[in-house]
Amino acid sequence: MTKDHLSQAKILIVDDEPSNVRLLERILEISGCTSVHGITDSRQAVTEYFDFAPDIVLLDLNMPHFDGFAVMQQLKAAVSADDYLPILVLTADITADTRRRALANGAKDFVTKPLDHTEVILRIRNLLETRFLHLAMQRQNAMLEDQVRERTARLEAALEEIRSAPEQNIKQERLRALGMMAGGVAHDFNNALTMMLGYGELLQPWLDQHGSPREQTYLSHIIAAAQDATHVVSRLRDFYRPAENNEIRVPVDLGEIATQVVSLTAPRWKGRSQAEGIHIDVITDLTATALVSANAAELREVLTNLIFNAVDAMPCGGLVTVATAERDNGVLLSVTDTGTGMTESERARCLEPFFTTKGEGGTGLGLAVVYGIIQRHGGTIEIASEKGVGTTFTIHLPSTDEQKIIHTVPVQRLDCALRILVVDDQDIICELLTELLTGDGHTVHSAADGPAALGIFRREPFDLVITDQSMPHMNGLQLGHAIKELSPETPVVLLTGFGDEMLALGACPPGIDLILGKPVSQSDLRRAVAQAIAPPLALASVA
Repeated sequence: MTKDHLSQAKILIVDDEPSNVRLLERILEISGCTSVHGITDSRQAVTEYFDFAPDIVLLDLNMPHFDGFAVMQQLKAAVSADDYLPILVLTADITADTRRRALANGAKDFVTKPLDHTEVILRIRNLLETRFLHLAMQRQNAMLEDQVRERTARLEAALEEIRSAPEQNIKQERLRALGMMAGGVAHDFNNALTMMLGYGELLQPWLDQHGSPREQTYLSHIIAAAQDATHVVSRLRDFYRPAENNEIRVPVDLGEIATQVVSLTAPRWKGRSQAEGIHIDVITDLTATALVSANAAELREVLTNLIFNAVDAMPCGGLVTVATAERDNGVLLSVTDTGTGMTESERARCLEPFFTTKGEGGTGLGLAVVYGIIQRHGGTIEIASEKGVGTTFTIHLPSTDEQKIIHTVPVQRLDCALRILVVDDQDIICELLTELLTGDGHTVHSAADGPAALGIFRREPFDLVITDQSMPHMNGLQLGHAIKELSPETPVVLLTGFGDEMLALGACPPGIDLILGKPVSQSDLRRAVAQAIAPPLALASVA
């Protein structure tokens, strides 16, 4: 990270030897840490955790009263499941069994005594980086939830106005209002998803080396969900639009999609079972081997909606079965629940936008989105339901003779270092882009608005400018035009949450060489940098 988290962190030391506590305090003080608290009585560990709120715990193992293993168990019970509190064990016991027990009880890292001061500081820095990335993602999640609530309230107000319109215009006005709202929602979502996806990718290499399989799985789910979320909002405006020629379709295994979605949705249906004292189970029967030509993220969204609908239809618990089979030159995907079922009139209308049987708890959009996606894929949906028995949604998609691509060539970093100016009015996005670009060897300067960026550009030469669109004082298009007046040969990349809308218009606006939509992954950014500076600097190593 660009910041030294040691200077910001609160560190709790638990060791029964006062000399060890003083030594660690001195090491940390020399390294720039200003908030350290040490205790020698392990019985006070949990109390100090609540009073001091540390970002990391340095823990001895062999102590009277409560040993380090007992303290880890107590902290595990005290710390929220959503929080990440790293514990670094420091002990003279170097046996493999002790190491395994410590890691199994919640320790994130392990250092043996006598201590190498440099190694201790490096390991603390690594754990604090993960801690602060986790906190940043929590803040972004909270911000995203606030934005969703605000946009939902505005959408509800707009829909209330639409209900007063003449009956023959209601459907058209609803969809138009939703499309207008979705544009703003897409921008806010894409900004938040940029940070979730970017920091997730930054965290992944460290977890691949040091994290547990469970932590690696959790992070891969976060990254996959962020990538899938980029496709969601833009489709709310046009449920039934025809497929466009430039939509990317690849051979997809519906069995793999089903396996992924069942895993991703497990916290919802398992959590509901535990919270409400009911039993909900999801099983699979995946026999199809044929592939379909599809957008995998869209099909994950389809199956996620169907599973969540099935769970909502079983307030007293039940069974959801996800199955695939081959039939009539195509593949069938079915989701069956043992829930409340629908009447014939409900079944006939359930795919309409804004129709819901959930009352205030539903929006009536989920199945409409499902229907639009399947239509664009050239498929069909059949619905069988009986009140009090359950419901089955069966989707038929045409199969493809194309073979699935098992692996993709990753986008490699350029062999040359560039001077890049990054402009965005959100500091955390500037920090994220700086981290991604400097990690590839580039020299990066950042600015919070257009006038500041122009001032920097006039003083120093740059090979590339990457700018946000929506900024105070001067937007990205205006900045790009000003940059071109000063240096026509300098490429300008517009990085924006409105990327889909701008790309749909065709050619780049004046002053812009390339449009890159948010959220942006490391591969997207590398590809855009290479494309923007081609032909003189983009090398064949960039896939």
